[in-house]
Amino acid sequence: MEEKLMRRIQKCFNKGVVQYGLIEDGDKILVGLSGGKDSLALLELLALRSRIYKPKFSVVAAHVVMKNISYESDMDYLRSYAESLGVPFICYETSFDPSTDTRKSPCFLCSWNRRKALFTVAKEQGCNKIALGHHMDDILETLLMNMTFQGAFSTMPPKLVMRKFDMTIIRPMCLVHEADLLQMAAYRGYKKQIKNCPYEKDSNRSSIKEVFHTLEKLNPEARYSLWGSMSNIQSDLLPEEK
Repeated sequence: MEEKLMRRIQKCFNKGVVQYGLIEDGDKILVGLSGGKDSLALLELLALRSRIYKPKFSVVAAHVVMKNISYESDMDYLRSYAESLGVPFICYETSFDPSTDTRKSPCFLCSWNRRKALFTVAKEQGCNKIALGHHMDDILETLLMNMTFQGAFSTMPPKLVMRKFDMTIIRPMCLVHEADLLQMAAYRGYKKQIKNCPYEKDSNRSSIKEVFHTLEKLNPEARYSLWGSMSNIQSDLLPEEK
């Protein structure tokens, strides 16, 4: 059962990497290792691919500690996990002041400051790409969130070139289902980190996740329809821009 699951995950993982051209020869990729199931799985999948497949690339893991947020990480566990995969591990500490920009939610500011910290570590380590652990469900939920709250048909792309930072963000698990990652986490016995984020209740993502699951109940193929819609824009059947 576990072997069949891992074959399915690796097939989706490899398809995403190839289909969206996420890895090239000579890449040095920094993995944002939060300690959640998705980032732990991503690190394993990238570490395995770096040893077996061409093109040749290397991997570094980085965990960002936001000092003013009560998120307890087991640093020894994360370090030993990375090193068991033959991946160097780096811990980087930073913080942010939510009062500096009241127009943005604390969740946005925390996320953006974590992202900036990853850019800093990536530059220091000579990496040209940052890999994040977003899976297919994350990307589709973000699509629904942006349509609902931002009035925009957009999401987190599998590959995003950040020319301003001379860095590329990749999401190699873009075609992997969260349900499979939950099973993988159970088989691997991933140790959960302790989350006490004071802003977590302010997020709309959990509500959108319920909407997404409702859509899948209405149509078991809903995720594939939503994914296909992003490359099937029928502009002649949409209102004209004024």
